[in-house]
Amino acid sequence: MTTNTSPSYPFIPYIQRHAAFPYTAADFRRSDPSSDSSFYDSPRFVTHIDDPAIARLRTYYLYNLPAEGRVLDLCSSWISHFPPALEEAAIGSTARDPERSHGYSSDTTVKGGGLEVVGLGMNAAELSANPILSSFICQDLNAVPMIPKHLAPLDATTCVVSIDYLTQPVVVLASLLSLTKEGGTVNLVVSNRCFPTKAIGRWLRVGEQERLYMVGDFLWWAGWREVEILSLEGDEERASGTGSIMSWFGARTGVKTGDPLWVVRAKKVSGSGATNNEAEPKVI
Repeated sequence: MTTNTSPSYPFIPYIQRHAAFPYTAADFRRSDPSSDSSFYDSPRFVTHIDDPAIARLRTYYLYNLPAEGRVLDLCSSWISHFPPALEEAAIGSTARDPERSHGYSSDTTVKGGGLEVVGLGMNAAELSANPILSSFICQDLNAVPMIPKHLAPLDATTCVVSIDYLTQPVVVLASLLSLTKEGGTVNLVVSNRCFPTKAIGRWLRVGEQERLYMVGDFLWWAGWREVEILSLEGDEERASGTGSIMSWFGARTGVKTGDPLWVVRAKKVSGSGATNNEAEPKVI
């Protein structure tokens, strides 16, 4: 992580809530069960959070992502919201495939200890347009929930407003854990926007607070530890005192500074492994 002083974000340490995996197959069913490959076939060159939220996310990334090593942008698209300093580190230090063909290339290497960002997403046109990616993979994680093994070793992973679309999140996150270096992190960014027909059923039935705890559950049962829920509230909310922990969920009474934004993050620690991965039901 960067050595400069990071902004102070209110956070709640996640505490294991359940003795056994609490969710059923019905919690992961979606109103539109059709192929995600078809749904995402046409490129969407749009952002899914607003500009103030993007600015706050870039600041978070600046202080919480490594400036060297390999970062996986999971559920990636045409833009990854990395700050300019990390964009420069990635674009300037990585040997890029001039054809930008999808699929990870073993010739894509980090020079001089620089930063390499690999994207995994659904639409080749979007991924090809993302300048920070050294390479990318098109993969439907709901059809094939295992992260490709050749992406190891990973120093960090980002995933922006997409965890709610995964029908087997614990399998995906456990696979990700197995490819991550000890001390590496996963950063799952959550807002209140989604494609409702593709979000898992329980996501739509519960409020914002329970959604964040649910993401914490996914990480815990996948074997990640040191799970935290952070609020990336804006400066005005922080200054007005409405950025306190109690105000995160539905009580944002200060000056609105854009879409609400949270990060549920975790770390791979010594001995990490899936707690009870087989307990996650498959969606039929």
